[in-house]
Amino acid sequence: MRLRGLYAITDSQLLADGKLLPYVEAALDGGARLLQYRDKSTDQARRLREAEALRSLCERYGANLLINDDAELAARLGVGVHLGQGDGSLAAGRALLGSQAIIGATCHAQLALAEQAAREGASYVAFGRFFNSNTKPGAPAATVELLQQARACLSLPIVAIGGVTLETAPQLIANGASLLAVIHALFSAESAQEVARRARAFSDLFATN
Repeated sequence: MRLRGLYAITDSQLLADGKLLPYVEAALDGGARLLQYRDKSTDQARRLREAEALRSLCERYGANLLINDDAELAARLGVGVHLGQGDGSLAAGRALLGSQAIIGATCHAQLALAEQAAREGASYVAFGRFFNSNTKPGAPAATVELLQQARACLSLPIVAIGGVTLETAPQLIANGASLLAVIHALFSAESAQEVARRARAFSDLFATN
């Protein structure tokens, strides 16, 4: 499976008030290849319900669902997981989810973390933030040079995250990003139709690069 394209990440504030499913479906309709369900709440029943609904949408559109920071929920649903640096070991996640699951790793702006993740069985590595980010305003800044270095020494797909917009995306793709993780520039839209339009615009960038 080739991991390349738009990587949509949900945000519980942007997607409140019934927007989660219609906005995610619009993003998938616009070409998003991966979807990460990111919800930091402790409402386990709601998280399971929402994740199940998102899994169904992803299956319909041929995309892959990942759960943020919760390997047990991912295992329950038979989907992938994205792990931050403090969210448990990649090796344990791989043992739990099996060899076919997509497991991503947050590597901040450190190539050494990405190399370690690759050794531990990550499916992709994520660097960020590249630009000012609404979601993680204090995260360490990653650079285009880091992308180039990572592309030269890693065979894994590389995700760029943090303040990615349609204006900044082309330089990230040109310098080695396989996937663009987008939250605000995708889901801050006024309508599901606008989400689909934005998703299509991001997806089209990969067709020309």
